[in-house]
Amino acid sequence: MSRTVDAAVAAAAALICVLLLPGTAVADPFTDGAPGEASSYRPAEGAVPVTGTESSADGPRLERSKIYSDTIGPGQKKYYRVRLDETSNAFVSTVLAPPPGTKSGILDGIQVALTSADGTPCSSGPAVYFGGDTTRPVADYASRRISDDSTACQQAGDYLYTVAWAGQRTSGAAKWPIELTYMAEPGLKPGAAEPQAPTTWSSKAPSPGEGSPQKVSGGTGFNDAAAVDDGAWRDDIRPGESRFYKVPVAWGQQLFLRAQLANATSDDSFFAVNGLRLALYNTARGRVSDKSTGYTGAPAGVDLGTAPTAYANRFAGESEAESAMRFEGWYYIQVTLDPKVPDNVPLTLDVGLRGKTQPGPPYDGDAAAAGFGLGDTGPASGDADTMRAIGIGGIGLGTVLVLGLGTWQLLGSRRSRPMGRLLRP
Repeated sequence: MSRTVDAAVAAAAALICVLLLPGTAVADPFTDGAPGEASSYRPAEGAVPVTGTESSADGPRLERSKIYSDTIGPGQKKYYRVRLDETSNAFVSTVLAPPPGTKSGILDGIQVALTSADGTPCSSGPAVYFGGDTTRPVADYASRRISDDSTACQQAGDYLYTVAWAGQRTSGAAKWPIELTYMAEPGLKPGAAEPQAPTTWSSKAPSPGEGSPQKVSGGTGFNDAAAVDDGAWRDDIRPGESRFYKVPVAWGQQLFLRAQLANATSDDSFFAVNGLRLALYNTARGRVSDKSTGYTGAPAGVDLGTAPTAYANRFAGESEAESAMRFEGWYYIQVTLDPKVPDNVPLTLDVGLRGKTQPGPPYDGDAAAAGFGLGDTGPASGDADTMRAIGIGGIGLGTVLVLGLGTWQLLGSRRSRPMGRLLRP
C-alpha cells in the first residue's frame, strides 16, 4: 500500500513540475500564421455577417454597439441603414482589411458617407487610400453631429450609410473583408454650453523615460490591439504586416508617438519608399494622422504628435487631425512594415502623454458605457502572446495544481494515519 501511495505522490509532483517548467507549451487557439508570414486582420469575436445592397431600399440595418462583417470589391457601392435618435452624435465606421502583401493601385481604398433617407448629406469626406502599391488595413467613419442650429440630419429616423470602392483596381476581382460598427455618443445636457477648444499647446514631445523598453506583442487590428501606456515598448514586425496598439488618452492630453525600426540584418539590397508607416485612429475608428518614411535597412523612424483631446475640436479644429481628437478614450496606433523589406525587423514604439487631465463635457448620458471612455486599461505590459496563453491555460493549470496538491496532501496524511482509522465510519 505504501508503494502505491508513494507512486501517486511522485506522479502528482512530477505533473506539477512539468507544468511549471519554463517554456512548457500551453494551448493557444489564436495563431498568427506560418513563421515569417504577416498576420491577417483578426475580426471581432461574434461579428455579425451582413451583406450590403446595391439598392438603398434594401440595405440591412446596423444596430449600435455591434460589429458587422462584409466584403467589398472593385466598383462596388454598398448601402446599409442605421436608426438615429435626436440626441446622440452618431459615428459609423468601416475598416477595409485586405490580406497582407496584396498589391493595389495607389488610389485604391474606400469612401464612406452618411445621408438622410431622402439623400441629404450628413457627413462625407475624402476617400481613404492605401497611398502605395501594397495594402494594409485602413479605416474611416461618417458622422452625424447634433447641433442647436438648423443643420441637416437632426431628426430621429432611418439614415443611409454607404461604403464605396475608391480607385480603379483591375488586377483580379477578389473581394476584400470590411468591418462595420455604429457608435452613438450622448449629446450634451439641455442648455449646457459647448466646451471651448484649446487655443495653444506645445508641439514638443516629452523626453523619453529611462530604462529598457517593455516587451509587447502588437495585435492585427482594432479588435486585438495590445494595450500600451506612457513609455517605450519593444516588438518585432514582419514584412507586409501591420501591428496595432491602443493607448488611453484623457480629456486635455496630447499624444506623442515615435516608431523606430532597427537596422535590417539581411545582406539583400532594397529601398522601400514607404518602408515604415505610422497611423493613429481615434476611439470611433476615425483616422487622426498617417505618416511614413523610407527604409533602406539602416535605422529609421517616424514621429507623430496630436492636439489636446477636446470635445470642441469637432467643430473648431483647424485640420482633420485636430478635429479627430474629439474623444476621451482609447486611441489606436498602427505600425506597418513594407513587404519589400526582406526580413523581420525589431521595432521600438515610444508613447508620450502630455498635459493635465481636464474635466469632461456635460454629457446627457453615460459616454463610457457607449464606448467613449477610458475604462479598464488592461495588461499594459508583458508579451501579449504569453499573456494570452496564461489566460487561456490559467484555469486549467490552476485546477490541475489544486487537484495535484490536494491529492499530495491527502495521500500524505493517509500515510501518517493507522489503517484502522481509514476504515472507521
